[in-house]
Amino acid sequence: MKAMRPTDGRHEVWEPVSPWRKRAQLLRRYLGGWPVWCAWQVTYRCNFRCHFCQYWRGPAAAADELTVEEFARGARKLAQWGAIIISLGGGEPLLRPDIVDIVRELARYHFVFLTTNGWLVTPELARRLYEAGLWGASVSLDYADPVRHDRQRGRDGAFARARAALGAFVAARTRAYQRVNLLATLVADNVGEMEGLAALALEVGANFMVQPYSALKTGRAEFLPQPAVSRQLLALHERMPNFLSHRRFLAHFDAAVNGGVPRCRAGRSFFNIDERGQVALCVDRRAEAVGNLLRDDLAVLIERLRRAARGNRCQACWYNCRGEVEALYEVRGFLDALSTYLLGPRAEMALRGQRVPISEAREETRRPQEKCRTESR
Repeated sequence: MKAMRPTDGRHEVWEPVSPWRKRAQLLRRYLGGWPVWCAWQVTYRCNFRCHFCQYWRGPAAAADELTVEEFARGARKLAQWGAIIISLGGGEPLLRPDIVDIVRELARYHFVFLTTNGWLVTPELARRLYEAGLWGASVSLDYADPVRHDRQRGRDGAFARARAALGAFVAARTRAYQRVNLLATLVADNVGEMEGLAALALEVGANFMVQPYSALKTGRAEFLPQPAVSRQLLALHERMPNFLSHRRFLAHFDAAVNGGVPRCRAGRSFFNIDERGQVALCVDRRAEAVGNLLRDDLAVLIERLRRAARGNRCQACWYNCRGEVEALYEVRGFLDALSTYLLGPRAEMALRGQRVPISEAREETRRPQEKCRTESR
């Protein structure tokens, strides 16, 4: 990554990083032992009232949130040591009217993903997000039954809006590598809904992913899944070609809800940034920040994260941001990650033993070429 200083000398302009250079930088981060995943909560405001989440109950104000320029500064600081995967969440990130600008600034140097409840997604917004550089979008859906999903999420029409959002993101993709996921939160009463949700995702052309609820969200254990779900999920993984969650991640679900999975890599492989730029080990320990991305030196922040990680004995969660990242540190997990994050859909299908349709292979190569020709005019 290079910086150019204009003749007026007032500020630096940083050149965007190409997708393949991002991939190379991410691989170097991984091999060098640096964190590769950052969960960045752009807001804690939310338009839902989910029963298994407390975020919407807390005080949250737009005035406390980072500006687009501050996101840009934070993105450049993180990019000093190469590209990273940034997962935008909250709260509901689409409550930010400037979310497209935030994605654009982060995507100049990093792989940007976004998780949404889908309520505010429109075809136009989906298109603008992908054009801004969004790498992938996940839409939350927990039940194949609309009534049950709406009740759990505390808002009538939540299911219909989420399903429409999936379709909008699928239709809006501008690159073959851009992903759309249906993301389910596994709770006490919805393991039987997983196959229906995976089928729904397949029907609209999306991937399916799942993560278990953690009592860290509310302190309420009644939402915890039953401790015998791994076998069911792994069997479903074999049947559903769009089930993207890693097998190693799924295999630990039983342990996750029956005492926890030890040796958390928070602070070493992944970390959290909140809406004010505060850096912490993870999303549920944001009150124990080690510093601020905008105010503190990056090397100092990394050292503080590593120091906090050495004393971390928590094993209370098994979210995607933990389990999927920790799967990378096994041989098979690393190979799967190469296809998922670095090489694209064709390599992923090849590793899974699936044939790649000729039309898809042509589409994956045609779109970038067309973009280059358009930009050169």
